Amino acid sequence: MTDEIPEPDQIVGAPHPRNTANLLGQSVAEASFLTAYNTGRLHHAWLMTGPRGVGKATLAWRIARFLLATPEPDGGMFAPPPPTTLDVPDSPVLRRISALSEPRLHLVRRTVNPDTDKMRNVITVGDIRGEERRSLKHLTEFLRLSAADGGRRVAIIDCADEMNANASNALLKLLEEPPAKVTILLISHQPGRLLPTIRSRCRELRLMPLPAALLADALIAAGGDVTPADSAALAELAGGSVGEAFEMTNLDGLKLYAALIRLMSTLPRLDRSMALALADMGAKRGAEAQFDLIVTLIDLFLARTARAGTLHQLPPEAARGEAALIERLAPTPHAGRVWADLAQVLGNRARRGRAVNLDP
Repeated sequence: MTDEIPEPDQIVGAPHPRNTANLLGQSVAEASFLTAYNTGRLHHAWLMTGPRGVGKATLAWRIARFLLATPEPDGGMFAPPPPTTLDVPDSPVLRRISALSEPRLHLVRRTVNPDTDKMRNVITVGDIRGEERRSLKHLTEFLRLSAADGGRRVAIIDCADEMNANASNALLKLLEEPPAKVTILLISHQPGRLLPTIRSRCRELRLMPLPAALLADALIAAGGDVTPADSAALAELAGGSVGEAFEMTNLDGLKLYAALIRLMSTLPRLDRSMALALADMGAKRGAEAQFDLIVTLIDLFLARTARAGTLHQLPPEAARGEAALIERLAPTPHAGRVWADLAQVLGNRARRGRAVNLDP
């Protein structure tokens, strides 16, 4: 089944978070969950927040494996000591989770629209409480049924930001009256987009961006290719996000950013041939991902320039010559504010052109 339907919660080329055993750099979040578990204060809903790609889904799946594969403590004299890690030994439960065949686990994510055979852009109310014509199990049905062995059950929503208004309201009703022994794990890149009443009924686990050294280790563990010389630049451009860094390495993001810096260095008389060469990298057929990345890198450069001018503090270089260029373009706070205004205008124009299918 998973071979036939694309997985919208997976970065192309990287292992799915449910098959990622280790999580680097998020020991504080893991320790917070374990403390709640060991002290008997396990909340019924947990909200994983933080920048996109820092490991929120990986943590959610680690917690799911831990809860479903760890025997419940009986409080007896010979009970094992409280766990100090979310790591669990290999077992049939883990293999069923990896295959999405564990009956005590339910995953909510965007699904294919049967009318168009295309992936939906949102999580719909049908994914939460079901529709008459749908045969797939929905979250309400999963929560209504008890586990056969009376044990724990876990639901993962990846990501909660993608729920439409009806789906959000349906989830809120479930959070208001949660069944016993059920843990709901919500992943959110932008928790401000969620209903305040949903956020208030969840305990938050905030994950932080990774420093350059850990980012490189995590990228290599995910199958990425990064040299020590590139890790610092990737950490700057990806904002400490393993997911963003993985996509950037796949699309030669560092080379694109270096080309952008060379182009911007020709200001105030922008070199037209260099500009067209950069544009051509994202204008070829099948280069939609490169186009989106170029727009993102332009946004990033303008934001870094505006911030440096406003704060009068240069960021670490992400490409050769970037520091000198930014210092020349934004020498004062006033210049920084001008670049900030320009960033907003240019970003909106590029995305509006993309939305109406203008020639890249």
